[in-house]
Amino acid sequence: MDRKPTEYRRGLSSFCENAVVTPALEFREISKRYGKLVALDRLSLSVNPGEILGFVGPNGAGKTTAIHLALGFLHATSGTGQMLGHEFGSPSSRVRLGFLPDAPTVFAGSALDSALLAGRLNGVADRVLRESAKDLLLSLNLPAEGRDARQFSRGMQQRLGLAQALVNDPELLILDEPTSALDPPGVLQVREILRRARDAGKSVFFSSHQLSEVEQLCDRVAFLHEGRLLRCGNLDALMKDASRTEVVIRGLGSGAAGMAPFAEFRVMTSQQDGEMRWVLPAVMGRRMIEAAWSAGGEVLAVAPLRRTLEELFIEWTSDASARRHP
Repeated sequence: MDRKPTEYRRGLSSFCENAVVTPALEFREISKRYGKLVALDRLSLSVNPGEILGFVGPNGAGKTTAIHLALGFLHATSGTGQMLGHEFGSPSSRVRLGFLPDAPTVFAGSALDSALLAGRLNGVADRVLRESAKDLLLSLNLPAEGRDARQFSRGMQQRLGLAQALVNDPELLILDEPTSALDPPGVLQVREILRRARDAGKSVFFSSHQLSEVEQLCDRVAFLHEGRLLRCGNLDALMKDASRTEVVIRGLGSGAAGMAPFAEFRVMTSQQDGEMRWVLPAVMGRRMIEAAWSAGGEVLAVAPLRRTLEELFIEWTSDASARRHP
């Protein structure tokens, strides 16, 4: 595609406003129970073309259960779902899907053998498969031949699993812990691959415990806890706390005493350049700025507080547990 990624996404957004877009992956009030145990409770969630959605939650939240339902490894107790226009488990969608499990399967033989097997299972013609598989392995810094893949390091096996998921040029990628066991260069490499996939209009749905990766990559995030979807939305919007304001001021000097009414909200002082940082209720922001100007300070930044996904993860988990187990 000739257009730049940002132009593509802008064009896709405009298209979505004027047309009905079929989700690449959609859960519709889907549940999975094992006797009295509820592994997944009425999950409704969709992944649209050209977006990366992060699927996060504590261990045992139901993330892997949801993935296995989508792939047809499990059957739902109730509810339905579609993947690439077909019901969950349909063979018709398999050739357009790339899947990376949390523990990739490695067979005897070379990395090329594994990539070729994955491609053939997904219907890729042999006349184009071998060269494309070699190019993919090269891009992932893996030796195509000469070594038994079972002797690879854990990180190399993870990259091989990603190659197997990508070899059929899928429309939808479902990835369970894609950066597990990777070193920092490997993480950066996977990050770039997933961004390129999104910019090409593909859909990416991945589960991860590495919340920094979710922050770096995702357009939206869905948070699951004890089988229930608690939050789902635009990542930037979720991370902004509109109820609190972050204010950075410099140059108060002797005028710092005039900020005493706001002392409890000060969170940082930089000795090097005299910058001070406050986090306070948004309704107090204007009063604080006026006090800073009166004290001779320079206001450098005023913005809604931006929180980390890790902070939100802990808060959402604690709140949900308190509600369900008072």
